[in-house]
Amino acid sequence: MQLNNTQQNEKREGTPWNTRTLAILGILLALEIVLSRFLSISAWNIKIGFSFVPIVIAAMLFGPVPAATVAALGDFVGAILFPIGPYFPGFTCTAFLTGLVFGYFLYKKQGVANTAAAVLLVQFVLGLLLNTYWIHVLYHSPFVPLLATRVVQAALLTVVQFVTIRALTRLPSRVQGQVTV
Repeated sequence: MQLNNTQQNEKREGTPWNTRTLAILGILLALEIVLSRFLSISAWNIKIGFSFVPIVIAAMLFGPVPAATVAALGDFVGAILFPIGPYFPGFTCTAFLTGLVFGYFLYKKQGVANTAAAVLLVQFVLGLLLNTYWIHVLYHSPFVPLLATRVVQAALLTVVQFVTIRALTRLPSRVQGQVTV
């Protein structure tokens, strides 16, 4: 049996890049921008909100690359259209890595250990260490005192993300069947 180019790409990548997938990713992108820019608590050094939810949904449904794309585009488009501060590509890099981590750990395997690993990596390596470094570079703030102020945010968001992701994985199978592609 001969496969056409689209079928070969879908088989190789694992995610069918069809109209339905792109539409769902577009909706998740828009939702990420709204949650991040309008429904989050933000200061120059702290941000608390639920903008991770669309990224996690993209990760669970489509895998690492689509989730990373939603996260990076959400950061970039949100920063251009609705700036909170100056645009800095380091945060877009962190957003991309966040999508990759969630996708790697949560695509087709949403157990407690995978959820915990994803959340801990995202919050303490990417959120606490890497984003604190970007803030240090952007605003020339001393790194260690800045890190100390952001530990509480990381600890709080670790719990919030873990509980939220576990709740998302327990959606009734009827609802999941309607959303999956």
